[in-house]
Amino acid sequence: MSVITQSLAATRKNLGALTVERLLPAAARQAVGPFLFLDHIGPATLAPGQGVDVPPHPHIGLATVTYLFEGALLHRDSLGSVQEIHPGDVNWMTAGAGIAHSERTPAHLRAVGSRIHGLQFWVALPVDLEQVAPSFQHHPAPSLPRVDGRGYVLTLIAGHAWGLVSPVQLHSPLFYADLHFTGPGCFPVTTDYPERAIYLVEGSARIDGEPLTSGQVHMLAANAAAVLEADGPARLMVFGGEPLGPRRMWWNFVASTPDLISAARTRWAEGGFPDVPGETERLPLPAR
Repeated sequence: MSVITQSLAATRKNLGALTVERLLPAAARQAVGPFLFLDHIGPATLAPGQGVDVPPHPHIGLATVTYLFEGALLHRDSLGSVQEIHPGDVNWMTAGAGIAHSERTPAHLRAVGSRIHGLQFWVALPVDLEQVAPSFQHHPAPSLPRVDGRGYVLTLIAGHAWGLVSPVQLHSPLFYADLHFTGPGCFPVTTDYPERAIYLVEGSARIDGEPLTSGQVHMLAANAAAVLEADGPARLMVFGGEPLGPRRMWWNFVASTPDLISAARTRWAEGGFPDVPGETERLPLPAR
């Protein structure tokens, strides 16, 4: 019997100069543990003068998690945070009661052209913490725990798993890891969480001998032990956690009740969110 219980295919979204593959939410499933949104950004080549440009926009009720494989992004938010993120770093922004932020290609890369490749997750907050004060964390790559094994490097981006603990401060039990096979190797999937999934970023790999399909999130059977294997270079993201229950999602807002969504819409439309220092633009509220 296959350890894979469900496979979720991506839909393509155009975001200005970039096309992204959206894996979550999917028609068949909203979330994996608390992870309820996943965009695979790139890989893409940006010509000189081009760049990622996501003007200030609002969030409530979630945390955004940015992790890059190539390139760089400049994060600015309404708390006054200004942070360039590079491959292997973690930007973890908790929106809570409300935050605005922008994401752009840094000027020094825009001038010469660059590559961009990475992932962005949204993580739901527990109901009793969805209105927590907003905050921002940045953890550079060297601060994250890693295991260098035979044919692989495992980096624990967030949470607790495999006896490792990430420095990222969390609001609910979860794990998120980057498993990079550098050659033939194998590695077990943690069984510590009720909901777990695998996403094959690049290369080819198997789970318990079954090939993984690129461009899909593969859900795993609860509590089932499983081993990931590769015959050569490959990269997989392994993630999951304790489910927090269904959430309402509208544009960039996540909440447990429609009233919170409605209030956030009104706040953004009326300029009630704080400004992002250093920015003069803002994304308008969608028409629907």
